[in-house]
Amino acid sequence: MNRMIFTLLLAVGLAGPAIAQTVAADMALGEVRKVDKGAKQITIKHGEIKNVEMPPMTMVFQVKNPAQLDKIKAGDNVRFAVEKTASGALLITDLRPAK
Repeated sequence: MNRMIFTLLLAVGLAGPAIAQTVAADMALGEVRKVDKGAKQITIKHGEIKNVEMPPMTMVFQVKNPAQLDKIKAGDNVRFAVEKTASGALLITDLRPAK
């Protein structure tokens, strides 16, 4: 039993960095054009968003966590992750200033 737990913990520890790299790779880059905190939306001029097969364009997105908009303003460069909801809408699930 102890050996099984050790093996499981070792596997999780080794996979952690790979998972983090995959998540970072799924983040798109863009420039904020407008922030609408009341509507929980952000307009971003972005590059390709590979995980949703979207070419570069400027688009309004709904934000899952509106508190993330408090740290962002028009003109900021950002990294963000997008997921397609069950209804087909695109939702920003992670938003942070680009470094």
